[in-house]
Parts: sequence; C-alpha cells; structure tokens
Amino acid sequence: MSKYAPLTNHLGLQHSNFVAMTFAEIEHQLGFHLPASSRKHRAWWSNNPTNNVMTKAWLAAGYETAQVDIESEKLMFIKNNSEEPPMAAPLSGSTDHPMFGCLKGMITIPDDLDLTEPAGPGWGEIAYGEDK
Repeated sequence: MSKYAPLTNHLGLQHSNFVAMTFAEIEHQLGFHLPASSRKHRAWWSNNPTNNVMTKAWLAAGYETAQVDIESEKLMFIKNNSEEPPMAAPLSGSTDHPMFGCLKGMITIPDDLDLTEPAGPGWGEIAYGEDK
C-alpha cells in the first residue's frame, strides 16, 4: 500500500468532477507534509505518471491536476473525461481565464528600469520617425 493511498481514497469518494484542495488539506488527508519541491516547482504537480509516486495516487482515483497555484498553495483535481474545468473562481475568487496569472512571479523587472525607454540606439528614430 502506497503512503499516498489516503489521497487516492479521498478522491475516490468524491462525487464531483472538480475537487479544489489546498496543499494543507492534501497533507491532512495524507497525515504528513508534502515534499518541499511541491511548493517550489509547478512541474511536481504534472499528470505524467512517471513524475513522482504521488502523481499515481490522483491518477488512480481518476483525477488530474489543474489550476495549480504554487503561491497560494491551491489546486484543482479534475475527473478524467469531464467537461471543461470551471474558471479560476473556486481557487482565487477571480472570473478571469484560468491561464490568467500563470506566469506570475516568473519575471522580475528592476525598479530602475524605464520600460518606456527605447531598447537600443536608433529605436527612437524608427519608432518616432525622428531624424538626427
């Protein structure tokens, strides 16, 4: 019996096509803490069965992960062969597209960078038709 069987059992008892859970709720079901990498790498939650042992737990219950939000430590389990997942509202209260914010935190813009400044020599002339 896998140590992740409690998650398989929990998801197997659900009657909904969509099960929103926090990482803390998953840990409560399992009875132990998730690996640190689950809070750092979105890929840890992929649905590739060779990814990690826990992936097999939700796949065995007939679910796949979606709308993984590492920052808020939330995700959605979606029953295989179900309709489109609901918008991000159950997780974030937003009505935007589920992909909205998926790259949040991936790019940092330095405070001293002026994004309105032309990128290099000559760009101002091209963009504004200025002659020098």
